Amino acid sequence: MRDNSYDRTIERNYLQKWRFLIPEYEAVKAGRSATFRRVGDFYRHHGTCSQTFRKYYNRYLQSGAEADLLPRRRGPKWRERREPEGIEAEIVVCRQRGMNRYEIHAALRERRDTLPSPSTIYRVLKRYHLNRRTPAMREEKRRIIKDKLGELGHVDLHQLPRDMFLAPPPATAYVVSLIDSRSRLAWAEVITSKKALPVMFKTLKMINTLNVTYGLVFAEIMSDNGAEFASRNNREEHPFEAMLLELGIRHRYTRPYRPQTNGKIERFWRTLDDDVIDGATFDNLDHFANELFEYLIYYNNHRPHQALGGKTPKDFASAKTKPVQSANY
Repeated sequence: MRDNSYDRTIERNYLQKWRFLIPEYEAVKAGRSATFRRVGDFYRHHGTCSQTFRKYYNRYLQSGAEADLLPRRRGPKWRERREPEGIEAEIVVCRQRGMNRYEIHAALRERRDTLPSPSTIYRVLKRYHLNRRTPAMREEKRRIIKDKLGELGHVDLHQLPRDMFLAPPPATAYVVSLIDSRSRLAWAEVITSKKALPVMFKTLKMINTLNVTYGLVFAEIMSDNGAEFASRNNREEHPFEAMLLELGIRHRYTRPYRPQTNGKIERFWRTLDDDVIDGATFDNLDHFANELFEYLIYYNNHRPHQALGGKTPKDFASAKTKPVQSANY
């Protein structure tokens, strides 16, 4: 029986075909062909198309080697659709910590260049029968978020009603606030623009204020997906994203159209409305800013918090902070 393993007839036919087609194609492009007026006629006559022909032709022009005129080996398509190696194990670990598919996607993006979409993550969870969160997962997520001071901060923007001012500001006014998930220590600043640059500067001021006053150092900050906070494509060029990257703070995102993910800051807005804004009238924006500053001192230092067992945020944070003993003793 004849061994055809090393028969190069097909390769020779390919090369012979291309040795004929390339000069004819170049003659058509130069207007010197007596057979074809347009390259479209050339493609149709030889049973090819522009995409296929130019793929091989441009590859040959770049290298000059006839081997590039031959079809290249390519694995089956199903191999290209598989998840990256080890990704399923990471998804399962994140799920056991209580994360949803959007939080898992954000966590994987910090460590991997190629990662599956949230819908693919959900299919993986369903395959492992983890698509429904168990009570143990929920408890683990609460334990992780509340484990230590500064582990997670919540930031958000709140629009102020114009009818609360006797002399309304010329532009819409907002309050941007940052709250610690564990201790409920919070700070807020008045802002007259919701663009990314002024929001970034106010957030940086709040981070520094909470650090200098209460010793908070944030490891992660969660925000919604608004343009003032988030840019999934060019993080290094977005002011808020770049600021967090520079400070070494991980940015987490809420699930789209679900403000409950950022529930602690939403609850702070309700408290601020009840205690300061509702039913009150202020002379102007500066008057409100002064009242807000005084209220934040009261909120952090003197107001008992139900979620903290009746302690104030400052007292709760002081009890959780371990004193550092000097090496001289």
